[in-house]
Amino acid sequence: MSLILLRADSQAKLLNSLADIERHAGLKINGKPRLIENEFADNLAESILKKKLRKKAVISAVITVQENATKSIMQAKKIHPPAHVIIVSDEYPEFKTLKAEFSLAPVLKGYYSHKLNKGKK
Repeated sequence: MSLILLRADSQAKLLNSLADIERHAGLKINGKPRLIENEFADNLAESILKKKLRKKAVISAVITVQENATKSIMQAKKIHPPAHVIIVSDEYPEFKTLKAEFSLAPVLKGYYSHKLNKGKK
């Protein structure tokens, strides 16, 4: 299991990025994405990346995926979603903080997995 932090300019871009992660990167999202505070996401991203961000997030979310961090990183490198995607492995000290925040955060409205509806018409 891996945690993925997403930072975007709009909800539409965030939802599009989630679809890209599932469809094109082939990662299996567990449950529903959770909204997190933008300032928290920005600070976490700066801490992980060890550099100042050029742009602040308008909307931020965190998801868990079934795949491990290595596979998640390799698959995410293949896509170019319209949001900033950061895979947070358990090697980072921020992992525990983000995992705790995930369990308390509200669910993102408007998301559905296309894989759940696959085959239904």
